[in-house]
Amino acid sequence: MSQYQIAVVVGSLRKDSFNHKMANALARLAPTGFVFKQVQIGDLPLYNQDDDGNPSAEVKRLKAEISAAQGLLFVTPEYNRSIPGVLKNAIDHASRPYGQNTWAGKPAGVLGVSVGAVGTALAQQHLRNILAYLDVPTLGQPEAFIHAKDGLFDADGNIGEGSKKFLQGWMDLYVAWVKKHAG
Repeated sequence: MSQYQIAVVVGSLRKDSFNHKMANALARLAPTGFVFKQVQIGDLPLYNQDDDGNPSAEVKRLKAEISAAQGLLFVTPEYNRSIPGVLKNAIDHASRPYGQNTWAGKPAGVLGVSVGAVGTALAQQHLRNILAYLDVPTLGQPEAFIHAKDGLFDADGNIGEGSKKFLQGWMDLYVAWVKKHAG
């Protein structure tokens, strides 16, 4: 495959989100042929199984963007030791109704940024459990629990020198993972 479309799901709606910044900066570390597109999740209605037969336009858009992608990248903060509700809502919408899981089989990478010293370790673990159930092959190593501190990003929004080698290595393994599983 000459070009890989990657659907990027950021679990934060905050305008100045570290995770949005990370998603943008990571995309710049990818090789030619990988195109990263952040999917919008903030406009989705709350998931309600009663709506499965007649999903909103926003849900149809989300499912179409996930379906068109050859890979997934989840970049999430940690809220109360888990994933944000907006992220879980998007996951539920795109996995339903039963038998129409658009996430299935799409190779994924998971990481996140937090001001806490342990990064987003628990949120990532919860997300990995959900993705395993949804049949999403997820890159296991290296784990990337990123601590938001001075120097993480440079003045242009790129990964700072102190983290660049690690995150470039993560991106290189993610790219290989997608190529291996995207078929």
